[in-house]
Amino acid sequence: MEVDKQKYDQYVKEVTPVHSLAKSMACAFLVGGIICCLGQFFNTFMTDKMGMEKEAAAAWTSLELIFLSVILTGLNIYQKLVKFGGAGALVPITGFANSVAAPALEFHAEGEVFGVGCKIFTIAGPVILYGVLTSWVLGLLYWLGSLVGIFQI
Repeated sequence: MEVDKQKYDQYVKEVTPVHSLAKSMACAFLVGGIICCLGQFFNTFMTDKMGMEKEAAAAWTSLELIFLSVILTGLNIYQKLVKFGGAGALVPITGFANSVAAPALEFHAEGEVFGVGCKIFTIAGPVILYGVLTSWVLGLLYWLGSLVGIFQI
């Protein structure tokens, strides 16, 4: 069966979505900015109103943003936010929490072990694996460099 190149090109043009780079960047900036402002609000509230130290407030802020992201993922709201904001919703820690929670919710029907247990890290697993591996290798190189005298510990 011979495929007509012009018909195929026309078909590809019809089904390929058209994206505006400026609009995508503006939406990502807006969503990412809102997430960052929310985190700053949490952090400032805990340091100023609750009297927490900066480090403790920062840790609690991260936990609150992760919790909020998981709740919004469970309510199927975060996916809509990602569709609108793109990288602005995926890059912050909230996006990582979404990438862990979404497969767990999606595969819950398959059971606790074979569903949630096997699929929870399908997206986040490689990030965790290579992040830990890279930090281990860099730590080893730093330690070896300190033994040789390249780095001072």
